[in-house]
Parts: sequence; structure tokens; C-alpha cells
Amino acid sequence: MATAQLPPPPTPVPTRSGKVRSSRTNFELYGWIFMRVSGVLLVGLVIGHLFVNLMVGEGIKAIDFGFVANKWASPFWQVYDLLMLWLAMIHGTNGLRTVINDYAERDQTRFWLKALLVVSATAVIVIGTLTIFTFDPCIDPESALEICQVG
Repeated sequence: MATAQLPPPPTPVPTRSGKVRSSRTNFELYGWIFMRVSGVLLVGLVIGHLFVNLMVGEGIKAIDFGFVANKWASPFWQVYDLLMLWLAMIHGTNGLRTVINDYAERDQTRFWLKALLVVSATAVIVIGTLTIFTFDPCIDPESALEICQVG
């Protein structure tokens, strides 16, 4: 009776600092999948954004404060722009996190670069979200925008 021999488990590869990283979590796999899915979604969102802003209506000549104000008066465009903002920021942050992991040699440098990255990305996402949802074009009482006209 012959017995099959299993190959030995793969040897963990140490990082540049000599430490061996645990492969218990699937964070890198989920990050990889997210990059592919968000990239495809972003291509569609950006093409739609460019088409509406540049091709429909008067084109680039029409883009001004009033154009954005009228666009953000619709909940659809608020959610559309919010989705584009969030996906783009998280996609870019994840990509830069990968670059930091690849090129920062010291653990302390890697930690502080990623901390700075998370803080700055969070700030942009929060400020962008607040801007989209709290934008009020009618603060100026002499605003001539059509969405500010009552009656």
C-alpha cells in the first residue's frame, strides 16, 4: 500500500525588516478585490459625470456656481457625487497604502505614513460629504438662482 506524501507548508517570507507577517487575515485579498470593483465603478461614474457636465446642455461654458447649485438641489446628484467622492478617496487611499507597504523600509516610517494617509483621507471625505449635503446656494438673499426663487 502506497501512501501519498503531502508537500511541506510554504515557508513564510520575511519583510525587509526581517519580521514575518501573519497571513491569518484576508485584508489584502479584500483590498485587491475592492480595487478592481471600485475601479470599474469609478470609470462608469466619471464618464457619466463628464458626459453630464461637458456634453449635455451648453457644455463647459455652463459650469459655474449656479450649475452646481441646481445640480446639488437634486438628491440623485448629491448621492451620485458622494458615491464618486467616497469611492475615489478610498480607492486612492488603498492604492497609496500599498505603495507605502512596498517602499517604506522601517516599521515606524510605515506606521506614520499610513497614519497621515488615513487622517488626510478621512478629512477629505468628511469635508466633501459635509459640503455636498449642507450646501445652501440661497444664503445670499439677492441670489438670482432659479432654485432660490419662491413662488
